[in-house]
Amino acid sequence: MNFLRNRLVVLGLVLLATLLLYLLLPSIRQGSMEPSLEAQRMGLMGTPPPPIPTINVSIRTGQLPGDPPLFFREALPVDGAGRQILPRLQVVLLHGQAFTSKTWEELGTMALLATNGYQALAMDLPGYGKSPDSEALKTDQNRVDLLSRFMESLGVRSAVLLSPSMSGHYSIPFLMKNNAQLQGFIPIAPVGTRSYTPQQYQNIQVPTLIVFGAMDTNLGAQSHKNLIQLPNHFVLKLEGARHACYMDKPREFHQGLIDFLSKLK
Repeated sequence: MNFLRNRLVVLGLVLLATLLLYLLLPSIRQGSMEPSLEAQRMGLMGTPPPPIPTINVSIRTGQLPGDPPLFFREALPVDGAGRQILPRLQVVLLHGQAFTSKTWEELGTMALLATNGYQALAMDLPGYGKSPDSEALKTDQNRVDLLSRFMESLGVRSAVLLSPSMSGHYSIPFLMKNNAQLQGFIPIAPVGTRSYTPQQYQNIQVPTLIVFGAMDTNLGAQSHKNLIQLPNHFVLKLEGARHACYMDKPREFHQGLIDFLSKLK
């Protein structure tokens, strides 16, 4: 009788242990997965994104005289201790129709460039922000001359030119006429790419990072199709991003930007 009772007790304990294990298993499994899911969210499964600048970067503003006067913002390169250093490259940032130079400050692009050793110069194009409009900008050559004046006035000898959307009215003619002044070119779904022949594109050797959003089936797809005719190009396609892809995916955009700049000499 005692033998039977002992077996029943053992059997009961086994059943109880089995039930407890069954109830606890989902939480144990979930806990073991959380680190990898968090790593994916933090971008640790691939190339790490550029660190968010912790150094206080000063953004100074100014205005160049002329017709029209040009308002600009500037971030000078600094080292890890916040001390000003000589720039590795000079990056000129234009903007799209719905934006101004302020966009690049608020997005953190100017501070990121400065803390990675680059001089950032963002201008308000005529008729936007604090730069008045002008009747003297009716031709491609007028707009090329304006960019040349801006760069020369601020001591930019060999620029990397970043140009989204509407600013293609300025940057694409500049690329065609004054590409010897460019160290690199970063078009972001710009207008005006259909105005040139394949041969004109193929004659340009400027290293180019073509950026567009995967959801931008208009200017993004069109400019990509035309700009890949440039012989020395790279492509950064931002998945899940619209026309202003750098606003939708700033981390991925900044990673691609710094990676491209690091390849330039």
